[in-house]
Amino acid sequence: MRPIGWSARRQGELRGWIVAAWGALGVLAVLVLWELYKFLGPSEGVVVGAIEGEAGSGVMILPRTHDRAMPHVWDMVARLFAPTSGGDTPPLWVSVAGAALVTLGIAAVGWIIGVAVGAVLGLVMQRWRLLEWGLLPWIVVSQIVPLIAFAPVVNAIGNQIDRGGGTWPQWLSVAVIASYLAFFPVAVGVLRGLGSPDRIHLDLMHSYAAGYWPTLLRLRLPAAVPHLLPALRLAAANAVLGAVVAEVSIGMRGGIGRMLIQLAGQASSDPAAPWGPTFGSIALGLIAAGSVALIGLGLANYRRGEASA
Repeated sequence: MRPIGWSARRQGELRGWIVAAWGALGVLAVLVLWELYKFLGPSEGVVVGAIEGEAGSGVMILPRTHDRAMPHVWDMVARLFAPTSGGDTPPLWVSVAGAALVTLGIAAVGWIIGVAVGAVLGLVMQRWRLLEWGLLPWIVVSQIVPLIAFAPVVNAIGNQIDRGGGTWPQWLSVAVIASYLAFFPVAVGVLRGLGSPDRIHLDLMHSYAAGYWPTLLRLRLPAAVPHLLPALRLAAANAVLGAVVAEVSIGMRGGIGRMLIQLAGQASSDPAAPWGPTFGSIALGLIAAGSVALIGLGLANYRRGEASA
């Protein structure tokens, strides 16, 4: 006889394969659309509102398709295996992998800081409604501050601390900036998750004379898991995005953001090169978000309803 739960596990595995197949199909569709537009689109792009005789007038709504602006997919892939800067330099993919590991480590630190700050904010907002009314609007407003303007401010503060006798390496500024994007989904996810238990379950805990902390540990936190795991995945992807943008903004060397800017400056003579770190940045986001799935493996019993969270 088949063990109890065998059918459910099979359905879960099948669902996972279906999701993976749709993901692969989506990537293939993007590649096909890229090459199709490159083949059919005008070499100088599509411009609307252009005035005859005035160069640069109008608004470009579709990009140029010549090889310098839009290289073929196979040219991008082949460039990954060519030397990074010519000569005896390592292949581009090796350089991208090394820079990606640096950025991933910094993003991980930023994710940890963001998760800690977001969890505390979500906890206090759920515990005291007055703090939710006062803090939540500011938390939402904080996310509309342009990161490219916020990053130099954090870097300047770090430099002042470093000159004042403290220790503040440049990578720590990048981690703080990454945490700035990571804390928001965690704060909202914790707030929503801790408030998700049904009233009947809360009344049951009250009937047992359970205080706030037993209720938090035995009811609210388990109920928050379906909301918290998606928030952690989004926070991980946001941390990578914040780290890459911060590296570009403050000019930190060694990471994939700086590498992207350096190769973009050579795009006129080597148009396929900037796509190497671009693919690396995409892979970083996927790896960071996928790593959170390891946390979910130990919380499988609490993940019911996660898909609708």
